[in-house]
Amino acid sequence: MTLAPRQQRILELARERGYVSIDELAQAFAVTPQTIRRDINRLAERQLLRRTHGGAACETSSIHNTAYAMRAGQMREEKQRIAEAVAARIPDQASLFISIGTTTEAIARALLGHRGLKVITNNLHVAAQLSACEDFEVLVAGGTLRADGGVVGQATVDFIEQFRVDFALIGISGIDEDGSLLDFDYQEVRVSQAIIRNARQVLLAADSSKFGRNALVRLGSIQMVDQLYSDAPPPAALARRLRDWGVQLHLV
Repeated sequence: MTLAPRQQRILELARERGYVSIDELAQAFAVTPQTIRRDINRLAERQLLRRTHGGAACETSSIHNTAYAMRAGQMREEKQRIAEAVAARIPDQASLFISIGTTTEAIARALLGHRGLKVITNNLHVAAQLSACEDFEVLVAGGTLRADGGVVGQATVDFIEQFRVDFALIGISGIDEDGSLLDFDYQEVRVSQAIIRNARQVLLAADSSKFGRNALVRLGSIQMVDQLYSDAPPPAALARRLRDWGVQLHLV
C-alpha cells in the first residue's frame, strides 16, 4: 500500500537518523503531535517503524547495529539528562568501569567535574574525554580496536578481571520485555559480563528507544543490574520485573 507523502518522509527521516521524536516531527511538518502519532501508528502497523516513548525508531536488523555516527546523534538530549543523573550518583574518589556506548560517553563528559576518579574503560572515546582531568587515573583495556572506538576480545576480558571496582557504568543496545539485555557483538558482551562481575554496583544507562529493541546476543538478565537510568517508563511487563527483582528505576 502506498504511503502518504508525510508518512513517507517520516519513514525516510527515521531511516536517516535511526530515531525521530514526535515533537520535532510535529514542528517540521507544522501539524499537531496527535497527527504525527497517527502517522507513526500506521507505519508501526505495517512494521516499518517501532513506536517508542515520544517518537519512533527505524526497525533495523537484529544482526547489525546502527552506525556509530548515527547512534551518537540519536536521543542526544535524553542521553544528556541520563548522563547527568548517573554522574550525580558517583562520589569523588570512586573507582569505575565505563563500557562501550554513546550514552556512557555522555556520562564520561558529565563526570569531568568530579575529583580523584580511577576509571577502567574499553572505550577510547571515554578515555580521551577523561584524560583532560589531571587528578583522574584512566586505565585503558587492551584488545581488538573496533571502528567505533570500542576495545574487545579475550585480552580485554583478562584485563578487566584484574580489578574490583565501586561502580560499573554500562550501556546496552536493547532490553527485552522479559528483562534480557541484548547487544550485537558477542565479544563486546563478553567484556560487559566481566565488567558486571567485577563491580560492587552496576548502573545501566539506557534511553527509552532501547525498550523492546531487538539484538542477536544476550548479555544476561537485567537482574544483574542494581539501578536503571532512563528518560521514560519501561513497558508494563518490564516494569513489573524490575520491581520484583529489586532493580531501582530512575527516570530523568
